[in-house]
Amino acid sequence: MAKVCKLCDKRPATGNNVSHAHNKTRRRWLPNLQTVRVLDDSGRRRKVRVCTRCISAGMVRKAPRFRPSAKA
Repeated sequence: MAKVCKLCDKRPATGNNVSHAHNKTRRRWLPNLQTVRVLDDSGRRRKVRVCTRCISAGMVRKAPRFRPSAKA
């Protein structure tokens, strides 16, 4: 599964680990993606992978939880 935010298109950043001896090895910084149930434009529920910055900025309209009624 791609490590890309569905809304802002945030992707992994690349760079180097640098040791005290100044040895360099490649590394990646991954975005903090969460799977969220959202309502799309047609009103249906979907699961999308969104970064936490988009969630806290309110760019996602979360779908309400479905709770079946208890039958007595």
